[in-house]
Amino acid sequence: MAGNLFVPNELNRSSTHAAIVVGHPVGATKEQSANLYATKMAEQGFVTLSIDLPFCGESEGRPRNLVSPDFYADAFSAAVDYLGNQPFVDRERIGVLGICGSGSFAVSAAKIDPRMKAVATVSMYDMGAVNRHALNKSQTMAQRKAVIADAAEQRHVEFAGGVTKYTSGTVHEITEKSNPIEREFYEFYRTPRGEYTPPGQSPLLTTHPTLNSNTRFMNFYPFNEQHRTRRDRFDVAYRRPR
Repeated sequence: MAGNLFVPNELNRSSTHAAIVVGHPVGATKEQSANLYATKMAEQGFVTLSIDLPFCGESEGRPRNLVSPDFYADAFSAAVDYLGNQPFVDRERIGVLGICGSGSFAVSAAKIDPRMKAVATVSMYDMGAVNRHALNKSQTMAQRKAVIADAAEQRHVEFAGGVTKYTSGTVHEITEKSNPIEREFYEFYRTPRGEYTPPGQSPLLTTHPTLNSNTRFMNFYPFNEQHRTRRDRFDVAYRRPR
């Protein structure tokens, strides 16, 4: 795993400080928003670590852009491993911040890792629900089954050495028919404002998960049993951005 560590300019390394792990949106990299949030939190006095999720950015893992909710959640625990062993970090004051899709990974990680003392999300997506139902629950059961069938068949293709296919993510061009969501994503991920290409990867792959793995989100339920596992320790607050 790769990450960027940010510390306050006047950090007293002879003392211990609160720390935060920051996760990026699905298919993005730490350079796309996570580093900015980590910088801003460091300016507020926190030690912060922005990470590239496995199979993304500068972190290892093949194939690139593989979807793996278990690995993604464990990445937050791995980041806590690192922070908890820094002499200037207070192990009892480590929190996690998930942006967009990472919000659901941070929640799923904190359910089973009591070292994470606080959880915050920004524009959180429940990646399980959005893949099962689509936006505004617009996906029918028949459509869901078709997506799963296509992904399953693609596994045969790639096992036999065929071309890897990718799905969803940010469009590559804007047309008159582009909807507001496509335009907003394009403005960030396909323009110099937020465009970043990890080493050895085409810029067109940014935000596109592999087709044969994307269905793993359909088996992802980050909020199941949350009230039983961690309710005594924290409450997850979700606020829609204005």
